[in-house]
Amino acid sequence: MNRAEMWGRVRQHRGPWDMIVVGGGATGVGIAIDAASRGYDVLLLEQSDFCKGTSSRSTKLAHGGVRYLEKGDIGLVMEALKERGLLLQNAPHLVRDLAFIVPNYEWWEAPFYGLGLKLYQVLAGKYGFGKSRLLSREETLEHLPTLKTEGLRGGAIYYDGQFDDARLLIHMVFTAFEQGATLLNYVQVTGVTKDSQDFVDGVIARDIETGGEFRAAARVVINATGAFGDALRRTADTNAKPMIAPSQGIHLVFRPEFLPGNSAIMVPHTSDGRVLFAIPWHGHVLVGTTDTPVPSPTLEPVAMEQEIEFILGTASQYLAKAPTRDDVLSIFAGIRPLMKAEGAVSTAALSRDHVIHIDSSGLMTICGGKWTTYRHMAEDCVDQAITLAQLSERPCVTRNLRIHGFSSGSQPREPFAVYGSDANNIQALIAGDPALGEGLHAALPYVKAEVVWAVREEMARTLEDVLARRTRALFLNAAAALEMAPIVAQLLARELAWDDQKIHDQLSDFREVARNYLPT
Repeated sequence: MNRAEMWGRVRQHRGPWDMIVVGGGATGVGIAIDAASRGYDVLLLEQSDFCKGTSSRSTKLAHGGVRYLEKGDIGLVMEALKERGLLLQNAPHLVRDLAFIVPNYEWWEAPFYGLGLKLYQVLAGKYGFGKSRLLSREETLEHLPTLKTEGLRGGAIYYDGQFDDARLLIHMVFTAFEQGATLLNYVQVTGVTKDSQDFVDGVIARDIETGGEFRAAARVVINATGAFGDALRRTADTNAKPMIAPSQGIHLVFRPEFLPGNSAIMVPHTSDGRVLFAIPWHGHVLVGTTDTPVPSPTLEPVAMEQEIEFILGTASQYLAKAPTRDDVLSIFAGIRPLMKAEGAVSTAALSRDHVIHIDSSGLMTICGGKWTTYRHMAEDCVDQAITLAQLSERPCVTRNLRIHGFSSGSQPREPFAVYGSDANNIQALIAGDPALGEGLHAALPYVKAEVVWAVREEMARTLEDVLARRTRALFLNAAAALEMAPIVAQLLARELAWDDQKIHDQLSDFREVARNYLPT
């Protein structure tokens, strides 16, 4: 899978595409998989790198959403629990079950949360991940030895799913490609074209790398740009009313000693109305999230000081050793594309259901939803796109479609487990050139071969693509990622024929981005 081949497909294409999808996050790529696997002719265009936005900045959970039970949103929870089960079925190399502990410090918490978590388990039905139950004080501390003990009465345990969001997304891009879709990163859609009836019939796009502009016709254009959805809608209709209420969430990453073992903490109520999670992830601890309304989305959102203090303060209420700013290894922020609602008092109160909207121009927009439900969202969107574009109807096949890298045998060992069946290819690179087996930094598990693989097979184009999304170095340890950057830049230069000026520019650009991830 490489960009040159994708461009070749675009140049050779004749006539309109069945569908053009704008946006390379989970929703857009999910649509590309669904449509291509049904046999439709699909082009997907992403303005930056795949998964640059919201889809790489999640809490890394494939979950039903425990907190939606309290809101009475049973339908959303059941849908997400079913999709969680299908994710595990179709991408076992990237999704795994994880035990979550709800610590109890008040007498009423055990029966209250125990009942709710039992309902959560029942709603999962045959897609369940494990049985929930109440824990004694001793059992709770066995799972969470660093938990604050003063006043601790016990806890409740339940099971949900965990995954690496960006790694799953890259494997989804690969899956869409294998199904026949054409996907391009670093191609920005700058406008739409219309027919004689003022109906959208294609896009105008610019290749970010060369500056070249081109047009592509389509029977239907699908706007899957997430938080940027309203901006694309306005290019088709300047009078389009905003649909999206962007909300920012941040996460802090710590060393593993703050949460040793294989269990996570779930705090069901915080002062801003959200659930707080502390999760073991890639040998580190990830804590989040916040819910802060923002006036407009940006490609590189920055954590606000009050958000950082909120997470540190909330975590200190539950951990025996209170984490400080000096303990933070990385900070990352993401924007949720929530749907506007009349009378909502906060973004935490807004629904996580997805919405498919068709403007009078014929532009189809899908927004809202959850990472976990991307497959169902895609199925719903493609079904409606078929009707709008008057295409021949073909059934959805993604319920049992394996994600690229699926490994039915024994799972590859770390550090290449997240690559699934591709792990063999990375190991073959090292066998051919043992120098590629060298580590990139003592604090992280990544090796040089992963950089080469990312460029040759996963369409990585920049230093940030490799350090933020093909590996998760920037998200795990920002300082280490900065120290790795010169070595990685040299490897990229060799693969992409960069000159010294390009290397300098890439390092400068990456330092600018990484600055927002540093704790100080």
